Amino acid sequence: MFARFSTARKSVVRFFAFVSLMWLAACDVTLSPDANVGPQIDPEDPVQVALLVPGGSGQQSDALLAQSFENAARLAIADLDGPKVELRVYNTGGDPALAADAARTAVNDGAQIILGPLFAEAANAAGVAVAGRNVNVLAFSNNPTIAGGNVFILGSTFDNTANRLVRYASRQGINRYMVLHGEDLSGTVGRDAISRAIQDNGGQVVAVESYPLSQQGIFSSTRRIVSSARNSGAQAIFTTAQAGADLSIVATALPDAGVNTETTKFIGLTRWDTLPQLSALPGVQGGLFATPDQSTANLFENRYSATFGSRPHPLSGLAYDGIAAIGALVAAGNDQALTKGALTTPQGFRGTSGVFRLLPNGLNERGLAVATIQDNQVVILEPAPRSFGGAGL
Repeated sequence: MFARFSTARKSVVRFFAFVSLMWLAACDVTLSPDANVGPQIDPEDPVQVALLVPGGSGQQSDALLAQSFENAARLAIADLDGPKVELRVYNTGGDPALAADAARTAVNDGAQIILGPLFAEAANAAGVAVAGRNVNVLAFSNNPTIAGGNVFILGSTFDNTANRLVRYASRQGINRYMVLHGEDLSGTVGRDAISRAIQDNGGQVVAVESYPLSQQGIFSSTRRIVSSARNSGAQAIFTTAQAGADLSIVATALPDAGVNTETTKFIGLTRWDTLPQLSALPGVQGGLFATPDQSTANLFENRYSATFGSRPHPLSGLAYDGIAAIGALVAAGNDQALTKGALTTPQGFRGTSGVFRLLPNGLNERGLAVATIQDNQVVILEPAPRSFGGAGL
């Protein structure tokens, strides 16, 4: 399945020199009490990595995604300077039962760590299947409910984004929030993440409002939402509305109905810079949203495109990140490199969209920039941190 490297690779500087993939601080690891989860390795031998991808489902979209994950993983392996990684790819078809079988087969084949799969149920099944085999799973999912034990999620989470934005907003004097969400699973999960972030950072949830996910549903809810924002004294409306879906209606209807965005700012749980037309919406002017470090994201996209002749899937950088983290840990010469204690080093790693680290509870933290819209243009208010312990972290 691996597309051969193009000749363009020779003319492109490596996305990351290996030194930039290494830990962001000293390489010493303080092992946690359950740090023995994961195999002991010989750092001089090639690390056996299994990559579980959604290929084999019969869906072209899954096949393209599977190829992009594999390409990104092999790109990362090519960028390693020292550590040797042997990669075997297993199709899961996006099916939990097949994912569990693939995980068991991979460990029987000698896998010391598993990268993937993507879909939450499949990732959970893979983790359960090898939980007794002392092997950790770095899943591409962003679903926090499957994290924990031997399963880590690499996907960006609502909790991470919400915490970054609330911490920034609190420094600007915003403490009273309305939480506004769509009435679907993504909306309710986002609502809960926002509420936790507000409470954990000393703010107040002064109102929670929802709306049906339809144009008519939003319009019929507008008067109630605006009234609640006024009566509650909310300084900000923190919304789960998504680009390409409900954001354009919410960010137009509420200001039209009387929300003053000068005194009640919109804060977005999702990115507002993915569609150019969003920057003209009245509700996003002067509001806040988070975005990954675009400098590193652009480097990865350019490197991938030059090598494979096509743009990477937006999620494929997660495969690069997983290999980068493994390579950095092995490069330190530690025979505990694939254990939970090493994987959760607080110094973290550099990835395709900035710094990130894995947490002992299986979640992750990613360094994000805080941005706004001014004069219909995206403006970075606070750049993404380059190490942990900086602004917003």
